Amino acid sequence: MKKPFGVVVASKNPDKIVEVEAVLAGLDPPVAVLGGHVWDDIDETEDTLAGNALLKARAVVAATGHAAIADDTGLEVDALNGGPGVQTARYAGEDATYEDNVTMLLDALDGVSTRTARFRTAVALVTPEGEEVVAEGVLEGVITTQRRGTGGFGYDPIFEVDGRTLAEILPSEKNAMSHRAKALQALARLITP
Repeated sequence: MKKPFGVVVASKNPDKIVEVEAVLAGLDPPVAVLGGHVWDDIDETEDTLAGNALLKARAVVAATGHAAIADDTGLEVDALNGGPGVQTARYAGEDATYEDNVTMLLDALDGVSTRTARFRTAVALVTPEGEEVVAEGVLEGVITTQRRGTGGFGYDPIFEVDGRTLAEILPSEKNAMSHRAKALQALARLITP
């Protein structure tokens, strides 16, 4: 696939948009982000991360007429048989906050000693011409027993990599090694300048 002139980040989550924009700006060559577009909310009804990413990207292309990048991320906890997975953002319910989800996960793992987990991100790029490409990124870690750090968002305060949670590292560090960064870097390798 040929690199589009610019893309719309198909998300209404401001934390995710900031992270995606930072990673796209750091790619070689960088990918320009087109702002100022609006679209209706998109229900994530697919049962896979890739399916939800494609669903969102296709909808935003249809609404804006521009190429769109969308992602869906799942937290896969081994002790929960890979859950919450595709339901990660809605783990504690449809209107759950980050705090609600973290609390529910910590409660579910209370007393559990094996806390290995991974973040898996599927990112999709869809063009107005109907071209589609999907890439994936994975970050292995463990779930801590308590929140640590003040940065990041979502499950970052309880997801530890190499002794630190994602909430304890600088955004620039996270954007260089995160599951989302790995997925976007993999996507960049699939498109040509």
